[in-house]
Amino acid sequence: MFSYYIFHKPYQVLSQFSREGDKQTLAHFFKGLPKNVYPVGRLDYDSEGLLLLTDDKALTHQLLDPMHGHTRTYLVQVEGSITDEAIKKLSGGVDIRLDGKQYHTKKAGAEIVDEPAVHDRNPPVRFRRHIPTSWIQLTLTEGKNRQVRRMTAAVGFPTLRLIRYAIGAVTLGAIPPGSYSALQESSKHLLLARKE
Repeated sequence: MFSYYIFHKPYQVLSQFSREGDKQTLAHFFKGLPKNVYPVGRLDYDSEGLLLLTDDKALTHQLLDPMHGHTRTYLVQVEGSITDEAIKKLSGGVDIRLDGKQYHTKKAGAEIVDEPAVHDRNPPVRFRRHIPTSWIQLTLTEGKNRQVRRMTAAVGFPTLRLIRYAIGAVTLGAIPPGSYSALQESSKHLLLARKE
C-alpha cells in the first residue's frame, strides 16, 4: 500500500525536507511520515498551494515525465488590469527565457477570474494604492522553472501571488496553509486527469 498526501504549502517554505539555512521546510509540518514519502516535483519558495507527497514511484514518474502532460491549475494575482489580449497570448503560448535560451510555452488554459476566496498570505502582498491587480486562472500541461512568473511577465503583467490550486482533478479544496490531508489510493487516477 502506498501513501499519498496533499499538502497546502505556505508562502516561503521550501519543497524539501532537508534544511537550508534558516528557511522553513516540509520537516516543519510533517512528523512520522512513512518511509520514502517525498514531494512530487516542487513549488518555488515564494509560491503557495497544492503539493503532492507520495512513496508511489510509478505515479511520481508519470507526473514528472513531460510526455504525460497532466494539467496543473494555478490562481495568479498579477500587477495591473490584465487585458483580453494578454490572456489570448498566454493561451497560445509565449516566448520566455530558460537557461539563457528562448522557449515557446505550450498552449495553456487562461482566463480572467474574480478575486478567489483564498487564505490570506503571511506576509501579505504589498498593497499599492495607485496600481490595480487582477486574478487569472492558468492551466498548464508543462512545468518549466518559474514558468508561470515568466509567462505573466512576458505579457507585461508581473506575478504578485501564485497559488497552485489543482493537479489534474485533485484540488486544494479547503485545506488551510501548513496543513495536509491523505488522498485515498483509489483517487490517485484523478491526479492524471486532463482538464478539457
